[in-house]
Amino acid sequence: MPTPAASNHSAGPEELIARLESSHCPREAKLKALRDLKNRIIGNRTKKLAFLKLGAVPAVVGILSSAAAIVGRGGDGENLEFHESVLIQSAATLGSFACGLDAGVKAVLDAGAFALLLSLISHSSEKISDASARTLRMIYHSKLAPKFDFLLEKNIGFLLSLLNTENENLTCLGASIISHSCQTPSEQQVLNEAGVINRLVGLLGGSLTQKDGSLEALAAIIKNNQEIAKRLTETGNGGELNTVIELIKDKNPRTRLLACTCIVSLRNSYVPCFHESGHRNKLVLVLSELMDDPSQVGDEAPFVLSDLISQKEDMQKIAYEANAIEKLCEQLSKGSLTPKRLEGVLLALADLCSKLECSRDKVLNSKVLTSLIQALAHERAAVRQASANLLRNIARSVKNLSAGHFMNEDVVLPLVRLLLDSSTSVKIAALGAISNIVVDFNTQKRLFIKCGGVKQLVHLSQSMDSNVRINALWALKNFSFHVDNRCKEEILLELSTSSMASLIGDPDPSVQVQALALIRNLVDGTLNSIEYVFGEDCLLLHAIGRQLRHSSSAEVLTQAMYTMSNIASGNEHHKEAIMTQLFPHESKDMENILIKHLRSVNSQLLTAAAWTIINLTFPGSPGTSGRVAELRSKNVVAELKNMVDDPCLDARLRIRTALGQLMMFIDA
Repeated sequence: MPTPAASNHSAGPEELIARLESSHCPREAKLKALRDLKNRIIGNRTKKLAFLKLGAVPAVVGILSSAAAIVGRGGDGENLEFHESVLIQSAATLGSFACGLDAGVKAVLDAGAFALLLSLISHSSEKISDASARTLRMIYHSKLAPKFDFLLEKNIGFLLSLLNTENENLTCLGASIISHSCQTPSEQQVLNEAGVINRLVGLLGGSLTQKDGSLEALAAIIKNNQEIAKRLTETGNGGELNTVIELIKDKNPRTRLLACTCIVSLRNSYVPCFHESGHRNKLVLVLSELMDDPSQVGDEAPFVLSDLISQKEDMQKIAYEANAIEKLCEQLSKGSLTPKRLEGVLLALADLCSKLECSRDKVLNSKVLTSLIQALAHERAAVRQASANLLRNIARSVKNLSAGHFMNEDVVLPLVRLLLDSSTSVKIAALGAISNIVVDFNTQKRLFIKCGGVKQLVHLSQSMDSNVRINALWALKNFSFHVDNRCKEEILLELSTSSMASLIGDPDPSVQVQALALIRNLVDGTLNSIEYVFGEDCLLLHAIGRQLRHSSSAEVLTQAMYTMSNIASGNEHHKEAIMTQLFPHESKDMENILIKHLRSVNSQLLTAAAWTIINLTFPGSPGTSGRVAELRSKNVVAELKNMVDDPCLDARLRIRTALGQLMMFIDA
């Protein structure tokens, strides 16, 4: 005889959602469907996404809303306990969707569940309050969570009501709200004045989740706020700080990581709070150990280390001596890191190589260059950016550049490909690496042209993004430094005179500086290269002259004057063209710009002006005597005589050389 089908068979996804949405489905069956849905999606990202597409979240929020209304009315004569169970299961199911999945958080928020969950945390039933608080905590682990405005008094009151309860889920929710929402100095100050820090410090002695939540919240309140960091370290003779320091020894890896994060935030905000070298060394060692953790802790540890050492040479030395580079390179050589961990490792290595030559050597000697190059093609933009930044910092080493470690197709081709990347940040990082790699060593520069590098740099110099334009011109400037004539011709073939004139007059002064510095390098050398600025009726020369007369930026003026100096090193035609730019014949009443720049407080600009005079009055040139006479009539000689004791050595030497050449003709 056939066995009858079981009545409680597992429903398919569509059938399950139909039960949740149906107004005719028995309430017991609907509660069972809720439990079934929750159990299916827990820890299963694929199933969460599948049920999201079927519209599961709006259905669950609808059930939550109906149950909340019935419970709010006391059950309407129905089974109150049953509807409370529906509330708990609905809230828990929404929490499962929100856990670790931004798409789930978005669906929960879009369905209008946030306000409802917020109202339920004050419910008299502890189970309902806990379930709602847990789901809100899941939401607040996402960047998509709503931000609380702490400048509103009612929000501070609500936050304190959470932190001052004995309920663990509510105190942790309060800490999560702070971690997510506290972003400005004014918000930090309001929380400090409300006594939030004292309560958070008190929670450090609580449960594991309370410790972790409080450490995260404290780090957010302290971040980049010297006043609050100082107050925390000095209150009770540093007792609060000692409490946090002790937690870096905690047995739980995440607690140790969050304690390190909090201490790094303190130190970055108020350096004297953590000056003992033993403490700093311990911090580096703990973070290095945490990198071996297989969980998310290991993914986040390199980012905290990066935050600790970034732009701080003293901390980089401590990290170097604590063998942090070996630990990071060991991670990099594994080749099977999560994208986040890979990004963090590359970021920390980039920081370690930003200032110390010994760090650059150690990274190269660790044989991880192949892994680094592979990371340039990673699917995640942040990894590509971090790898390019690491390559940029390693390539600051003149010794390693000379050894030819970087100017080869294995390195250059991936970097040139990144110039086509869809991410602007990746492009800028690649441009930074290229700028360092091409800075010198002529013999290999043709390889960069062969790989299409120059063509792409010229293209990016016309970008709508000023940061891209700056960095593209910077790379071209470095590439053109002391380049041979053949390479220079290749560059000039790509650069149009009109586009360069536009860049010289760019609205961004930083772009102007790099454009002028590029032309300065291009016209440094043969007479043919100087002719570049005379094309199209001297369009570039006039653009440079305008900047020299009208710019207020010392950097722009310095580059413009050095460019004039290089042009003045050419033939008679070139020298006379510079005299015309310095002393326009049609503007006799115009301010003497040469005298003006000789009087500059900027020693580099003054030196550039003196170099220009030296090149204009070179003794071997046939027209020098006429130029000397004109410079004398413009009071340049008298001005130089007053400057022979300039405090800047370089300027003083150039001034005396220029004056010596002038006096040679005047005395004759």
